[in-house]
Amino acid sequence: MVSTDKNQSSEVMFVLLGFSDYPDLQVPLFLLFLTIYAVTVLGNVGMIVIIKISPKLHTPMYFFLKNLSFLDFCYSTVVTPKLIENLVVEDKSISIKGCITQFFFAAACVMTEMVMLAVMAYDRLVAICYPLLYTVSMSSKLCSLLVTVAYSWGLFTSIIFTYSILILSFCETKIINNFVCEYLVFLSVSCSDTHFSEMLLFIFANLSAIFTLIIIFTSYIFIFVTILKMHSASGRHKAFSTCASHLTAVTIFYGTILFLYCIPNSKNTGLVVKIGTVFYAVVIPMLNPLIYSLRNKDVKEIFRKLLDLKTISQ
Repeated sequence: MVSTDKNQSSEVMFVLLGFSDYPDLQVPLFLLFLTIYAVTVLGNVGMIVIIKISPKLHTPMYFFLKNLSFLDFCYSTVVTPKLIENLVVEDKSISIKGCITQFFFAAACVMTEMVMLAVMAYDRLVAICYPLLYTVSMSSKLCSLLVTVAYSWGLFTSIIFTYSILILSFCETKIINNFVCEYLVFLSVSCSDTHFSEMLLFIFANLSAIFTLIIIFTSYIFIFVTILKMHSASGRHKAFSTCASHLTAVTIFYGTILFLYCIPNSKNTGLVVKIGTVFYAVVIPMLNPLIYSLRNKDVKEIFRKLLDLKTISQ
């Protein structure tokens, strides 16, 4: 019986409807998402290159930012090309193996980014609350260890989630009213008992979210207390500006997650979820490098110098 279910599942095809309900918007959406993806790739790869070639940016904060840009680039590349393709082709199907593969890499990126944002909050805590000990406390060895923990947790949870999908059975071709293979999609179209998979999702997703949010909130409580104790207004402004970009990125990231999974059911839920997923999977990876570069004087200065060198060479 088990082998029969696996054979059935291996032949299953999913159909990602995406934005098929809006045929007149297919071309404008294609151009829009293609532009967003191009900006995302250029922004994140550019951020990685700038940090790597500039000795001035070889600090813990920019080391974590480089990894965040890498995650955003990977996540966008996993999701956006398939979205763009489905806007111009008639066959919007994807095999069960392809869907699970997309989910595995997307989940790994998201779960790793959760931990990375918490690590970056801790980095800002040490920099602002203990500036004299910052260089010693945030050693290159510790930074590498924290990044390794982030990637390891992301891969581990993604493997757990993917395993919980692989044990499910899928009996026939299913139409998915979205453009990406999300975990809840697999649960909704499965023809087997999903109780165990739902339990794994609840445990590991909530554990990751709660643990990282505790680190972020705790870090910023200490940061704000330290800033309020500063006597110099310029010192307070400088201290706050060093974590403003990260705080903005955290707010957008977790705000979108809460919006997607905590909104009440309504007649427009399908469209709302699509728009929320677009913002979460497509727009945020583009926004992060813009947020950090526009609010960071060091990055803007180096970027300006690179543009000047390019102009001179021409």
